[in-house]
Amino acid sequence: MRKLKLFMVLLVICGMFAGCSQKNENIVVGAKDFTEQYILGYMLTLLIEDNTNITVTYKNDLASDVLFAATRTGAVDLYAEYTGTVYGSYLKFSDTKSYEEIHEISTRELIERYNLRMLEPLGFNNTFALAVRADTAAEYDLRTISDLARVSSDFVLGGFAEFFSRHDGLPNLKIVYDMAFKEERVVDPILHYQALAYDEIQVLEVYSTDGMLLESNLVVLEDDKQFFPPYHGAIIIRDETAEKYPELLEILDKLVGLLTDEVMRDLNYMVNVNGDYPRDVAENFLRMNDLIK
Repeated sequence: MRKLKLFMVLLVICGMFAGCSQKNENIVVGAKDFTEQYILGYMLTLLIEDNTNITVTYKNDLASDVLFAATRTGAVDLYAEYTGTVYGSYLKFSDTKSYEEIHEISTRELIERYNLRMLEPLGFNNTFALAVRADTAAEYDLRTISDLARVSSDFVLGGFAEFFSRHDGLPNLKIVYDMAFKEERVVDPILHYQALAYDEIQVLEVYSTDGMLLESNLVVLEDDKQFFPPYHGAIIIRDETAEKYPELLEILDKLVGLLTDEVMRDLNYMVNVNGDYPRDVAENFLRMNDLIK
């Protein structure tokens, strides 16, 4: 069954990348199928095009497993990934480790198993988080999840369906923080911020770099016991590509440290709330930081 699944994924890749059996002299940058990835994909594309003579083809809207398989097989040369996804989804580790350990292990295993390099983290951590309205945080003096645990029995928690079953989701979160909610509800991804605004729920599971956090004036609670695993953004590049175009490593390294949680949240906000085009947001960011002309 696993071999059949891999075969089907490879068929999808070949269908999406015409001529995948032919040698491609250009760089192919990939991206997944959500706002943050669109921005990062354009950012990598523009950065490479402006600083080298390399021609870049940009492919987005790819599911995680398809994108990872495409990079393994050479249909994609590089893309922005998340350390927790590599560690848990691709390398199949399920234990909890520090950010440094996860990055170190993932980097080592990727090169040994798949000839893929994981570069230094870009600076932001798009992990799970719990958020409350600003007025709720002020009324109950909530700054951390431990603060929330004191009064959790008064609140209704809302989240995405998978959050209620994942090992890095609610079941173990409640154990670590010794808390219990009045009620737990699966909320529609489209309506979850609205549910919080109308007080149908008081605590919401979110992603830490979601631009809608700014629009909704929410307070993201500090994970003071560091329960949620790190999902730091980091570029994955084929070892063959890095060897062929060594200048790429120095160019891509210019992004390291610039993309904090707050910056990534702002960039996502520009697209999701203001309606700006992801390419324009990426280009403006690079220009503001003197990374392209």
